[in-house]
Parts: sequence; structure tokens; C-alpha cells
Amino acid sequence: MNAGQALAVCAAIAAATLVAGCGSEYRPVVTPINSSGPPAQPQSYAVVVSAPSPTTAGIATIIDYSGDTVLAQAPIGPGPNTFTIDQTGSVGYTINSDGTLSNFPISSTLQAKNVTYSTLSTAAQPVNLFSPSSGLWAGDLNGNVADVFIGSPEAFRLAIPVAPTPVTIVGPGSQGQRLFIISQGNVASGMACNTSSRTGPAGEADAIETSSNTVSSHIPLGKCPVYAIESPDTRRVFVLNRGDDTVTVIDSQTNTLDACTPFQNQSGQTVTCHPSLPLSTSAGLSGANVPAVAGPVYAEYNAATNQLIVANYDGNTVNVIDVSLDEYGNDSATFGTTFTIPVGNNPASVTVLADGSRAYTANQSDETVTVVNLTSHTVEKTLPVNGHPRTVVSTQNSEYGKVYVASPDSPFLTVLRTDLDIVDTTILVEGNIVDVRVTTQNGSSGNNLAVSRTPGYGQPCYLPQSLEPAPTGTQTALQVCRTLP
Repeated sequence: MNAGQALAVCAAIAAATLVAGCGSEYRPVVTPINSSGPPAQPQSYAVVVSAPSPTTAGIATIIDYSGDTVLAQAPIGPGPNTFTIDQTGSVGYTINSDGTLSNFPISSTLQAKNVTYSTLSTAAQPVNLFSPSSGLWAGDLNGNVADVFIGSPEAFRLAIPVAPTPVTIVGPGSQGQRLFIISQGNVASGMACNTSSRTGPAGEADAIETSSNTVSSHIPLGKCPVYAIESPDTRRVFVLNRGDDTVTVIDSQTNTLDACTPFQNQSGQTVTCHPSLPLSTSAGLSGANVPAVAGPVYAEYNAATNQLIVANYDGNTVNVIDVSLDEYGNDSATFGTTFTIPVGNNPASVTVLADGSRAYTANQSDETVTVVNLTSHTVEKTLPVNGHPRTVVSTQNSEYGKVYVASPDSPFLTVLRTDLDIVDTTILVEGNIVDVRVTTQNGSSGNNLAVSRTPGYGQPCYLPQSLEPAPTGTQTALQVCRTLP
């Protein structure tokens, strides 16, 4: 090896040594592993509208599900008397005593500047609101019409003539689909169905085609229909007739009363469909426990069990009704099977957990909530709440759910935990509560949370029926409700 070759070898060794020195510490490529667990849940709020007085500004309060904390408050129109949210849970609406319609976003950053208003006709008498995924509808006693609002904020577009005393609206609400306007007939006011529901005329459901905003059919109902709900698959509409203790079933696909061809089930029994389901007052009951009437005023449809759970205000019971369909969309062989469960006095509303395991009733006269086991059809527990409760709603956003209970004579919202069925806390808002809604609607059908209930027009006042005074002169049902002690 000559000197030149030796020098080259030394240089190569030196270079190798440098390279080896730079990489002597092994640094493998690391792919991080994200922690496992359930996906993040959507934000869930309880939204409360309260009214310090019939003439001062109402308050919208946004409450966080996870911490039961007040996230935001904002003034809305004076004396709000009915409240609802849209089916997406993102916008709230109120009808106010000064004839305005409030519109506010449901957000943790809600401020007064976010609230917008629409002015209604001075002659308008809207009693209930329905807000599908787009647009807004109202039953209007002036002229017996359904008012249609569009835009942002929603502005009046047109009025569609319907049967007398329209009190509630139900349906999917999407463009090109069908809505049903539920009317009570020629009664002096909606309060008549609170005080003399047994003597009222038959009601009517008017089907409205949203593609043309025209009435396509007039469907007869029972006496004093006060509320309606549509199944999540939009195939059936169930109308609660307080005056004759029935539920009218409408086939919303055929736009007629529910009917099917008689057939034989596996037991060889002939099964037919009934356009009106009688609400049993005696199923599973005996002796003194059997009420003479039912008086249905509110219901929820549970998709997990295909059951309709009905609050019977006059009979102090709930009915659990099988409303399942077969594979062809006809009523199933068990359709109409009913269980009757005694609860507290004057259940004004009911809510059902998403899994169909339990129901919770707001018992107005007792100032309680009854917890009902929907598997054994028994009462599990009775819990005291603040005031005379009129609204109860449920939602689930973690490993357990919550039930919110509102009373028209109390500024306290009662919050129940469903894992233990205990009163979790109470939340003070400004003024007595008009109504409460939840933005994630796991515990119930989306449609019923998009429909408001004005006291006297489908939603009872907080006194028993026998003590509710009738309107006099030019009084409205709402005015009578407000004057109750």
C-alpha cells in the first residue's frame, strides 16, 4: 500500500467513524397510539323560558347538561306564553303577550343582541307553534287558520284555512311532505276542553301538503283532541281525544284513518285495525283502582319498543300501547295491546327514556314525578318536585340520562338523574317557568319537542279539571290559567 492508498483508507475510516458517531443512538420511528374510549358526545342543553310577569320581558336560559350550570341568559319578548324549539335543537321560538314572535339561537354565548322579533297581525291569536327542520307553523284562532312563517327571522307568509279551533300541528315538516292540523271544532275556546271536554263536538285533522300549502283531506277525530304525535318513520299519526278517552290513528301515507285488511294471527284470531283506539281504564286494575275516565293530554312514542306512552290527566294513569307495524307497514298482530298503570294525580305530561325502560310523569296536583317501569308495568318510585309540574322532558348525553321538570308556578327547574332516580339538583331561573325543552332528543321523538303547548289549548292548567274555571266574556284560556291561585 503506497502512501496515497493509506491516506485514502484512513480518510474512509474517519468518515465511517463520524457517521457511526452521529447515529450511535438508535431512534426508531414512533407511531403514536391515541387513547381509546367512547366518541365525544354532542353538546346537550336544557332550554328554559320563564316569565317574571305577564308584561315584563321573559328570559331564555341555557343550561349545560354536564354541569347543571347556567351558561347564558337573555331577555326575550314580554310575557312569553308558549315556547318551542326546532327539530334540530338549534333555534327557540316564543309567542309573546305583545303580539310578537321571538326567535333566538340556542347557544352558550346567547346575548340579547342575538334575539330577533317578528310582528304578528294585531288580530292574530296563535296558540301553539310547530317548528320542523325549516320554517315555522302556528295554529291561529283568528279566522281558524294555520299560519306559515319563513325566512330568518321568520316572517308571516300565508294563512291556510282549517277547521275551527286549531290547537296543534304535527308532521315531518320537510318540503313536499304532509302536515296535520288538529282542530277541536266549534267550541267557545280551547279552555272548553279543560272544563267540559265530555260535551264538546268531534274534532278534525286537516292534512296540508307542504308542496302546495293546500288542504288535501279532512279526517274526523274524537271529542276534544288536544295533542298529536307522529311516529319517527312518519307512517302513523296518533291524536289524543281527551273528551272520549280515545286515540285516533291516522295512516299518514294514505292520508286516511288507519285501516287494514283483516287477517289471522298465529293463534288463529282474526285481527283488524281500528281507526280509534280506546284507552283502557281497567287493564290490569281492579276494584277502587279503576278510574271512570282517562282524559289523555300528552304522549311520547318510544322507537326502541314501538310503544305509545300516554298521560291520562283525568284518570291519574298512564297507558302503554303497542303500536308496532309488520314488515309490510300494516298494523301488527299486537297493535293496540294496552297496559294501564296508576300514577299520581293529574299527570300533565310524560317522558320516556331512549331505551324504553322507564317513563316519568309530571303529576300536577301532587307536586310529584312518578317513575314507571315499562317492563313490569309497575311504579318504581315517586319523587317530590318544585311547584305543580306541567312539563317533563328527558335526554341522555353520557352514561346516564337526566329528566327536567318544570312547573308554571315555580322558578325552580328540578333535575333528576336516571341512573339512581333521585333529585340531582334544582336550578333557579328568573320568574316562573313557561316551559322547558332539551336540544338532544334521545329520550323521545323529535316531533313532539318541536310542538309547543299553550295552557288551555291542549296543555292543562295546574289545577284539577273540576276546579278549573271556564272563561267569561272575552277572556282567553291563557288568561284564565294565569289567574289561577
